[in-house]
Amino acid sequence: MRSTSVIVIAYLLGSIPFGYLIVRAMQGADVRETGSGGTGATNVSRRAGTTAGMVTLWLDALKGAASVAIAKIVLGLPVFGEAALVSPSLEIAYWWVAAAAIAVILGHIFPVWLRFRGGKGVATGVGVFLMLTPLAVAFAGVIFGLVVWRSRYVSLGSILAAVGIPLFVLLRSVVVQPVGYLAPIMTTAMAGAMLIVFAHRENIGRLRNGTENRIK
Repeated sequence: MRSTSVIVIAYLLGSIPFGYLIVRAMQGADVRETGSGGTGATNVSRRAGTTAGMVTLWLDALKGAASVAIAKIVLGLPVFGEAALVSPSLEIAYWWVAAAAIAVILGHIFPVWLRFRGGKGVATGVGVFLMLTPLAVAFAGVIFGLVVWRSRYVSLGSILAAVGIPLFVLLRSVVVQPVGYLAPIMTTAMAGAMLIVFAHRENIGRLRNGTENRIK
């Protein structure tokens, strides 16, 4: 019961549509009627300005980080870093953490409160992976920054950064330091990347057609 509860908590946290609520409070409008139709920071910025977008970004990342932290606390794992020992029982606990991490991203993309039409999962994914593998996030952030700088496409930078996370997790384990519970973390990274790419499917179509919005 305690293990399954972390998945429910994570999904419900992920479902809190901060971007939607911020734009609704500021303008009485539905942010999903703007731009890409998402509830994330980029679309909120288009509708309500940079400050609103940044607040959305931090809150969406916070709910991702909080979901992983809550799962670790409930399951008796260290909130930061990895357990010093490697054991079958701890590996099972990390699989539950992985499930919670995926659930919070699912909640953000498919929030029950908005009829399963939410954001792209990027900021929430950043919060998740900062708690699981911060070094991979740092490298993914470099990829994101370079791609956006050169192309002016936030969506393309987000997609490539998300796809890079599993690769950076693997490289960290091979080159820097072995990851004690690699399978759950890799599974989370791969599932998160697939969800984020899926959420960007319309952006991918616009990128192919040359009609995607660029940042100024």
